[in-house]
Amino acid sequence: MRRRIFGRSIVVLGLSAALPSPAVATDWDAATASSNFGVFALSDVQLAERKIAVTPIGELELPTGEIIACDPLITTDDWPALARKVKPGRYPVTLFEAQGRVAAAFLRFRSGVPVRWELAVLPGQDVSTLNGDEIFGYPVDAGLGAFMDKAAMALMTAAQDKLKPDQNYYDDVLAAEFAPNQDRFVMHHPDAANPVNIAMFWSGWGDGFYPSFWGLDAVGEPVVLMTDFGVLENADGRENNQAK
Repeated sequence: MRRRIFGRSIVVLGLSAALPSPAVATDWDAATASSNFGVFALSDVQLAERKIAVTPIGELELPTGEIIACDPLITTDDWPALARKVKPGRYPVTLFEAQGRVAAAFLRFRSGVPVRWELAVLPGQDVSTLNGDEIFGYPVDAGLGAFMDKAAMALMTAAQDKLKPDQNYYDDVLAAEFAPNQDRFVMHHPDAANPVNIAMFWSGWGDGFYPSFWGLDAVGEPVVLMTDFGVLENADGRENNQAK
């Protein structure tokens, strides 16, 4: 699935959309899909000046190292994990918040500032087939984004299957967990007896289509995985009139 970006609006491209010529494809650059990679190089003072709050929300269990980034309430258990895997472990999840919204969520694997960025893709997706204004990402229809291990999706599917016909997972399970955090985020355990959890968070402006990116170090190892919800612009959380 791919989308075309026009400012903050996104247009769905059908499966029959023509592939770009090789000359166009090789010009695709992650920086055209997000202007916010520089946020990781900002100091605390600079973040405050740009009206960006940094909110740690907990550690994510990744027992397989296969990560799913998705809207957790509309994604089924056949949604694939990202093509790039990481070493199994526990990794901190943090939010960038601005303008009263979750502007981006990121999962950090090691310290440091990424030196280059690449679009996070699913198996079979090829960045070389994208035009300059297209992205791969995930659809949001319930106002939420998430990071989870592949194993967590199976646990949540099992939990959803236990609901009664008149119940839904948000109202009857998640709402009470979101409430203490002003409905902005939660580290959810679909099975209370299992340490595997899911990082869930508001998705910026709400429903839409959002890309994720790997921030890599000098040898190509992941430093962070970030989903950009399109609230920040040029790593700045101020509205246009405030930033002048």
